[in-house]
Parts: sequence; structure tokens; C-alpha cells
Amino acid sequence: MRWGWNRFQFVALAALLSLASSGLAMEKPPAEFFRGLNLNGPPLVIDGQAWEGKDSPHYECKDHELDVPTVPLKPPTDRARTKMLRTSRWGGNVKVKLTAIPPGDYQVCLYVWEDNNATNFSVSVNGKVVHPRYDSRSAGHWEKLGPWPVHVTDGTITVSSSGGDANFSGIEVWKGLGPLPAPRTFVAQANQAPTPADLEFFEKKIRPVLAERCYSCHSTNAKKLRGELLVDSRAGLLRGGATGPAIIPGDPEGSLLLAAVRGDDPDLKMPPDQPLTKSQVADFEEWISRGAPDPRTENKPLAKVDWSRAREFWSFRPLADVAPPLDAASTHPIDAFILERLRKAGLQPPPRADRRTLLRRATFDLTGLPPTPEELADFLNDHSPNAWERVIDRLLASPAHGERWGRHWLDLARYADTSGCNSDFPVPTAYLYRNWVINALNADMPYDQFIRTQLAGDLLPCSSEEERQQNIIATGYLAIGRRFGSLADEFHLTIEDNIDNLGKAVLGLSVSCARCHDHKFDPITHRDYYGLYGIFQSTRYPWPGIELDKRQREFVPLVPADRVAEAEAALVARRKELARLESEARKLRDAVKKAPDFEKAAAEAKAQEADQRLQALVEQPPPCETAYAVAEAKTREDAAIQLKGDPARLGDVVPRHFPAVLGGQTLPADCQTSGREHLAEWIVSAENPLTARVLVNRLWQHHFGRGIVPTPNDFGRQGKPPTHPELLDYLASEFRASGWSIKAMHRLILGSRTYQQAATREPKAVAVDPANELLAGYPRRRLDAEAIRDTLLAVGGNLDLSPAGPHPFPPEHTWDFTQHRPFKAIYETNRRSVFLMTQRIQRHPYLAIFDGADPSTSTPARLTSTTPL
Repeated sequence: MRWGWNRFQFVALAALLSLASSGLAMEKPPAEFFRGLNLNGPPLVIDGQAWEGKDSPHYECKDHELDVPTVPLKPPTDRARTKMLRTSRWGGNVKVKLTAIPPGDYQVCLYVWEDNNATNFSVSVNGKVVHPRYDSRSAGHWEKLGPWPVHVTDGTITVSSSGGDANFSGIEVWKGLGPLPAPRTFVAQANQAPTPADLEFFEKKIRPVLAERCYSCHSTNAKKLRGELLVDSRAGLLRGGATGPAIIPGDPEGSLLLAAVRGDDPDLKMPPDQPLTKSQVADFEEWISRGAPDPRTENKPLAKVDWSRAREFWSFRPLADVAPPLDAASTHPIDAFILERLRKAGLQPPPRADRRTLLRRATFDLTGLPPTPEELADFLNDHSPNAWERVIDRLLASPAHGERWGRHWLDLARYADTSGCNSDFPVPTAYLYRNWVINALNADMPYDQFIRTQLAGDLLPCSSEEERQQNIIATGYLAIGRRFGSLADEFHLTIEDNIDNLGKAVLGLSVSCARCHDHKFDPITHRDYYGLYGIFQSTRYPWPGIELDKRQREFVPLVPADRVAEAEAALVARRKELARLESEARKLRDAVKKAPDFEKAAAEAKAQEADQRLQALVEQPPPCETAYAVAEAKTREDAAIQLKGDPARLGDVVPRHFPAVLGGQTLPADCQTSGREHLAEWIVSAENPLTARVLVNRLWQHHFGRGIVPTPNDFGRQGKPPTHPELLDYLASEFRASGWSIKAMHRLILGSRTYQQAATREPKAVAVDPANELLAGYPRRRLDAEAIRDTLLAVGGNLDLSPAGPHPFPPEHTWDFTQHRPFKAIYETNRRSVFLMTQRIQRHPYLAIFDGADPSTSTPARLTSTTPL
């Protein structure tokens, strides 16, 4: 690593640290978990950390034991923390002495709770009062107090109370004085309004199970109502039956429904015939922890959709032919729209930002990297009238542009280099799709073609063999979806995931909410969902390998079209031969163990010979290069409706078609394909206003930190309306008119004074528009995880700007991953962060700290968990 930084590099680093986030200041390294102690309960795991129980030899406490399992906790929390909190040590002067602690600096946290009436007490650590006169509040209230720093010299830490009665439930000890991580476990706010994600969780995970396993005995349509309990409405669950309320929102441990499905009490055990699976029970636990969100008490199913009225909703209307407002103070169309709203609110925009700020802003926005000292000097010294335009053109022409904006698309597409099943098998050729996205954006591929190629590249005409193979690689968009569970027959979950992602990422609609029934909020019917399902059901997906079926198969060979059949046959033959040799070698190795002594040498020789034959085949290169991509299924046909979303219960067959609210066209009568190419054409057609609106909203979001529509993945009734609807339609129309050029839209946005304004805001603007929706000042934003890492490498002179290829995964024949020993790896590199190996079951630790994308789901916007506090 080179340490000879010059003055400009130090200035650049200082600017990064000051403007990006004060969380990046020269802080102490994060503290490390040292010990957790459940003072009156068994060992358990909280936030992924193993805690010791009350029988631990590493502490002393003689105070009373308390176990109160019935008092609801406030706020509700997860199961493990609930168990810890409700078992405690209590008294007027509680004293806990922790032992066997090496000398050094530590931080201590204390969990306390109230089981009865409020009291006041003080907390001390090693005799020093650290929390005077703590108010325990009402029954059920709990808190995590601290952290309190302590220097250990004698191997002990003593935590004690004085004053009123105190309940000590658990103690955490962290080594070091750096920041502590935030709790990883969800803590429900039982009374808050459910989010769209909460309702989606209910529709996908809870409603189908209730309908399938419970309604026959516990619904208004049951022939005989059992136990006076109705579960077909939220009101029924809250009211409960003969034994009391079925659920306590936010309190899984206090909810009888969860006790019943767990089978904790033989008298309550439900369903009576066959218990729910462990994953289903876990879903109910999480649902109750979320506050038991359930729309059934608030909304009735759409018995019949009024299509004319449905199409009047703002996002389903055709794009409006909008002209920018006439404004003598503005020559730019975007500024005219923004100024009109500002003036109506009695606000004025700030002046233009200085040149240093503008160059930094544009360079990070378009490339994700800081400007170099040379680039800054060139811009400061360029006094020509088109200096700013030249900067934009240079940045858009940089290979770094596609790497920056490719990462935005990969967030949406839930890209990863592993499969996401329980074992999380590697996908060595997934990187081909990642690189295709980057190259397509650098080449300014028209967005309509960008969508067509990802959905149906293998079905599109092409002018060269190279183009055909690149088109195949592009369909990796449909292949990279997460694989679920560890069973080979669960591809219906992959199909559902693809429909869900296409709806959110491209159309801005929660289409998957219509999987079990008509959408409760948007005009998308159950039949519409399975009209799309048939298209994806008629598609062949690659098999990445799972614990029970490890060999990868049905990857698409990248060979000339006339050699595809030959290549596929060769790949199948190689896979079968590998399986045969593996089986033979395994049997011969087992035979060695069973052979008598006088035959052992001969048996070992045979086993060694079999291993050598297997190794020789493994070391041979495969017959051809393959892509993690899709192809046409052998059978292409319409899908049957899955009743209540259950693939084992089929209803009527539905012709493949597109959502009725946007036309509802069916596939041509003579269609011999899956229909993916027709789906792609419908998505980018003039009759569909969503595609252009959704994309320009995303561009706006990445330049201003917030979309014109604040819910970028939901343009339906659960989402929020646009703050500037006329501007949104103007941009969408311009986008289409430009030939779907994304770079043209960048030029349009960055050319506006709205983009170039300073970030300062007048007090009146802060008072009138605290969220800055009207843009009376450029929004301040923290850099995202990738930009922070890339910048630190760049200013240190260590960033490798060369494009990346495959990751150094272990050879496939060595893969023996299971759900208990899944694949896990971190491959260090100085290349840009977009090229880091992305794994589904664990995120790269650096990117996780700064809120990197979740590769298991579409990420429309990054969270920002660091604050200046």
C-alpha cells in the first residue's frame, strides 16, 4: 500500500469525511461482543450472539429470582429477548459481580424491566453511579441501559442498584470503547400503521396458511365453528374464542395462536391433523412481532373491478402532454416546474452552488468517485460558456459511469453471485450478467431495448453471433432470482419471485399481492397474476445446485446457434459421467472400511484408481462456456390458477395475458414461444405509461435523494402520489422522445438550475417544507457504501479501475455445502465495490455497515443508518 499522499489527496479525503457523514470521522474501531449473561434463565442467542445462562460460573449474584411469564412487554420484542427479560434478579440492592474478565477497556449494558408498579432506583458500575434515579414506569416496560465505559484491572465488573426495588434481567459486556452495533432483531411497534412490506408479508406468508389450514373450522363459512374462534378477520383474532384473545399484536410469546401452532400445549395444539412446518411457525412469530398487520378489517375484496374508474388513477393514465410553465426567470423546463411550486409556497431557490461543489456533486452522482485534483483545476480554469456541459459529457463517457449506475440497477434486480438457498451455492458465471448491465449502460443502450433484452434476449433477432450470446447473458435477469429452500420442486417460488421483481422494478406495482386473490388495493386480478405466471412457467431456469442436488445444470451454452444441441448433449453427458464416477468412488471408499485385513490393500488400490479417474474428469475443462441464463421450456402452455396461492390446488386455466388495467392483451394465437418477447413489447409500448414514469422517477431519486414519487417501487394506491405530477409526465415524455436514452435524461437533469443550486435553505423554507419536497435547496445526502469505499481507495492511490471477471470460487467438485455448513466467503480486492462478490446469506461486512443493498429482494432506495449524532 502506498502512503506517500500529496496535499490534494489529503484535501480530498478531508472533504469526503466532512461532507459524506460525520459517522466517517476518525472513530474508534467498533466494540466486540465479549459476554452476554441471562441472569435468571437458560443460555440463549440474542442478536446473533451466544449468551450464558444463570448457571454460568462467570458471575456471582445472591438476589431473589423472579419469573413472570404473563406480563406483556412494552415495547414488544423478539422471542429470545422476551425470555431473557421476563426472568430476572430483583431486590432493593441488587448486586451482580462478573468475573474472569481480562484487563482492559469495556462497555456494559444492562437490561431492566418492571413487573408491577413503578419504582425509582440508581445503577452503579464498580461503585460509581452511572444512571441516577431510573424510573421503571408501568408493568411490562423494559429498557436496555448504557453503554457505560469501565476499565478492568482486577478481572471483575460489578453492576449494582440502590434505592427502590430493581429487576436486573441481563447484562452485555463489550470489549473496547468504539461504537456498539444496533440490535439486529426487529422490535415491533404494535400500534403503528402497517407498511406495504408488512401487508405483503401477511398476503404471502400468513393469509394462505390461514385459508388452507384454519378456515374450515374457524371462519364464518365453517360448517361448525370450533372454539368460538374466527380467524378470517383481524377482529376475530383479537377478540379470540373460548380461551381468550388469539393474538396480542407485537407480543408473540403472549399470543395463544402462536402457542397453538407451536404445539406447546396439547390442549391447544393446532391444526389438529398435521402441524405447520417450522418455517410457517416462524412466519407467524414474525407476523405477530410486526404487530399482526392484516388488511381484512379495513378493506373488502374487489368483487368486480370498475375498469374505467381504475384507469383514472394517476399512474394508470396515459402520459399527459405537458408544456413547462411560462416563466421569465427560467429558460430550463425543469426549473420552470420547480419554480412554479416554490412561488406558490412563497419560497425562493438559493443561489447556484460554487464550482467545487458542483464538480464533486456531478462526479459522485455520475461515476461514484471523487473528482481528481486535475479535473478540479481544469473545471475551475475553464471559463467557456459550455464548461459545465463538457464536464457532464466527460463523466457520461467514463467507464466509471456504467459501474456506478449499473449498481443502481443491480440493487433493483436483486443481483448476487450465489443462489440464496439454505446452502447458498456459488454461481460462478453470474458475473457475466453484472458486466452486461454495466456495458449496456455505458453504451447508452435505449431503455426499451435494455428491458427487451433482459426479458427475452434469447428470442430476439440478432445480427452477429456475439450479439446473440450477449442477448442470452442479459436474460440472467430472470435467472439470478433467489432460490428457496432445499427442494428441487420449488421453482414456483422462483417464478413468483420473478413476477414480484418485474412488477416492482419495471412497473412500480406490487403485482405479487394478487397471487392468492385479487389485489386488495390495486386493479390487478387473480387471473391477471396467472396470466403472467404462464409466461414464466413456460421458461426454463438454470439449476444452481442445492444440498440435496449439488450438480449445476441447464446453464445455457455460449456457442453458435447451430451447435447448441450438441453442446447441451455434451454438458449432460459430462454431468452424468461425473455422477457415475462419484458414485463408484464413494462405494469403493466404503468398501475399504468394510474389507477384512487380507483384502484391504486391494480394496484401497481400487478406490484410489476410481478417485484418479474422477479427478481426471474434474480437471478437464467443460465442453463450452455457459451462462446463468434462461431458455424456453420444453412445454410452453398457459397456467392454471393456484387456489389461495397453493400450487397443489389448481383451478381454471388462464390464457397468458397482461394486466387488464393496462389493456389486458393476450398472446397472439399463433405464438409458439413462452411469450416473453410479447411481454417485453407490452411493457415498453406506448399504451403502458408506467415504464417511462418509473424509470425517470428513479433517475430523479438518485440525483436528488428522493423520487418525485417517494415510493419508487410502488406507483399503486399503497404508494405515495407524485409531488410534481406534471414534471413527472414531462420527463417521461421527453424520455420516450429521446429514444429512451438514459444519458440524455442525465444531461437534462444536470443542466437544470435546480440540480446546480446550493444546499443552503432559508429558515422559512425549513418551516414551510421541512422534508424539502419542493426543492428550495439541494438535498444533502450521505455517500452510499460503494462510493465511500471506492473513494477511500481512490484518495489513497489504491483503487484498481480495471473491470473484473469471475470470482475465485472453489472448484465445483469440492462443493459440499449444506444448510448447516453453507458457502461463505469474502474475496478481498482493490477493484470498485460493484465488483465485490455479492452473497445472499451474508453481506460484505464493509457494505453492511454503510447500508448496502439486500440482494435477496429489490432495493429501490438505500437506507441511511449513520447520523451526525
